[in-house]
Amino acid sequence: MKILTFDIEDWFHILHKYPDNILDKWDSYEVRIHKNMDKIFQILSDNDVKATFFVIGYIARKYPDIIKRIHELGYEVAAHSDMHQVAHLQSRDEFKQDLFKCVNSIQNITGEKVISYRAPGFSIKKQNVWAFEVLKELGIEYDASIFPAQREDGGFNDFSESTPLIINYKGMTMKEFPMSVDSFLGNKFVATGGGYFRFFPYWMIKKIATNSDYTMTYFHPRDFDPNQPILDGLSFKRKFKSYYNLSSTYPKLRKLVNDFDLIDMREASQLVDWNNVPIVDLNHYSDDK
Repeated sequence: MKILTFDIEDWFHILHKYPDNILDKWDSYEVRIHKNMDKIFQILSDNDVKATFFVIGYIARKYPDIIKRIHELGYEVAAHSDMHQVAHLQSRDEFKQDLFKCVNSIQNITGEKVISYRAPGFSIKKQNVWAFEVLKELGIEYDASIFPAQREDGGFNDFSESTPLIINYKGMTMKEFPMSVDSFLGNKFVATGGGYFRFFPYWMIKKIATNSDYTMTYFHPRDFDPNQPILDGLSFKRKFKSYYNLSSTYPKLRKLVNDFDLIDMREASQLVDWNNVPIVDLNHYSDDK
């Protein structure tokens, strides 16, 4: 299965680049999300493809029209935190309050229960696996936060699986759709989302997806905006990750949706035989905040 997902943020929602007064600063930036969402809707409509949209609560409250449109078009609206903060830097209470606010903001618009979640920057790591308990408490049934490779903000490099699985932690279970990874010379890497999708040539991405029974993708509206402003104060590494080869993303995505039968997480969850997937026990990571 090939799963298509989008993390719905604006161009300035880049991790580790938040000023002290977040809201005042965000509200002063140019709004570019609407035209980038139009590009996403167009490509989905042209190819009759469904996708899951992980939305931050800030966007839901600021631009409820976007959430209404996603929902009215029949796409899944899922949670992506409220203020796009790195999950493993939050306390348990901070994480719970943030997610609660996000879920409520979305549900107040759609009238439907939010059942899927992805942490900003895939930031559920070994030190905050307690987050799965919070997800369960707030009614989340499917998670897509595990990135089983090295990553700056998230990344669970010693995670043993990169296909649909069940997480077992302190007596609770969570159905997980991790990021799909490949490996080269013993090093795990991702090619089907974000900056990775921009970096690798499409022929390589297509080959990887063709040879895999499970592919998870992720994109952002800003990935389709080569003319977006560049945030001040970013390191060279962060600039490369955020802005390299932006003009290639939309044409590559068009090729991807033409070459593969892409589905959303709702359909994927129905296709998975959950009685026969790996069970990953995380009880040896038991520190709480």
